[in-house]
Amino acid sequence: MTFGATRAVSDVSFTVEAGEFFSILGPSGCGKTTILRMIAGFLEPTEGKVLIGERDMAGLGPNQRPTAMIFQSLALFPLMPVWENIAFGLEARGAPKAERRAKADELLKLIALEGYGERMPGELSGGQRQRVAIARALAVEPQVLLLDEPLSALDLKLRQHMRAELRSLQKRTGVTFIYITHDQSEALAMSDRVAVMSDGVLQQVGAPRDLYDNPATSFVATFVGETNAIPGKVSAVENGVATLETAHGPLRGRVGDGLSTGKTGKLYVRPEALRPDGNGENALTATIERIDFEGAFALVHGALAGDTPLVASISNTELGSAPAIGSSASFGFKSANAVVLPDG
Repeated sequence: MTFGATRAVSDVSFTVEAGEFFSILGPSGCGKTTILRMIAGFLEPTEGKVLIGERDMAGLGPNQRPTAMIFQSLALFPLMPVWENIAFGLEARGAPKAERRAKADELLKLIALEGYGERMPGELSGGQRQRVAIARALAVEPQVLLLDEPLSALDLKLRQHMRAELRSLQKRTGVTFIYITHDQSEALAMSDRVAVMSDGVLQQVGAPRDLYDNPATSFVATFVGETNAIPGKVSAVENGVATLETAHGPLRGRVGDGLSTGKTGKLYVRPEALRPDGNGENALTATIERIDFEGAFALVHGALAGDTPLVASISNTELGSAPAIGSSASFGFKSANAVVLPDG
């Protein structure tokens, strides 16, 4: 998809299965919303096709596609009661009032707002308005529900609650959800599969755990979850394990895509894989700079030689044995818990 001389989306191709909760994850400006708008029919792709149920959507506008879209702003009508907001799409299609009201009441029950039909949107909480927007989209019985960062305006606690609500609602209805977000925790918590994008390019598609444990590119490794990245040069690749020569000694990790001997790359290891007792096939020595208490766990921040940052996660129960700030500590990890990926 191009806008003049700007290429917003480049050679992106993926398939979403019927009844799947599929998320597109990436930073602002990576092309997420452009893809969603092409699926919805607000934009026509300059190359390629959009197929829904094997039917080519070329030339069909948003009102002709089996989709519904929920925007960040929700766009509820403030002077309409809740039930009329929900039934608005049905009214536009000419459905009689009794049918519209019955459908609205059915959906209010589905979203746990039974009895709220006569209230005005302004009388609802942020989470309740969110559920009304979802019900309005479901009223027209779409094959695919498109969600454009709908939780971004909510506070943290409400976002976490609405994640569970959305996931539960999707499973109960069986409607295919395509959800875009820049929040990795949202994507990992709710999705069956996630597509990670950067600069208009599709980096990797997979189940949340697979993306976290087996990133295919350095971008995915750093964007999906906290990680430590240690640069070096690959000196050996054997039996699925790569040896990386670094400023901190040789380190070993699983072989990533496109890796071969002689290439420069980085070893990526998650904070929770680092053990403060120094046990493991690999060891790193860092000077402890600070400890951030996060409740159930703490993040120990240190610096390797050359000021390369290092972050380790330890449980709350281990906090008493955490190294002191300003001290030198050794952190160990297994090669199976790290991956070496080529630069670029």
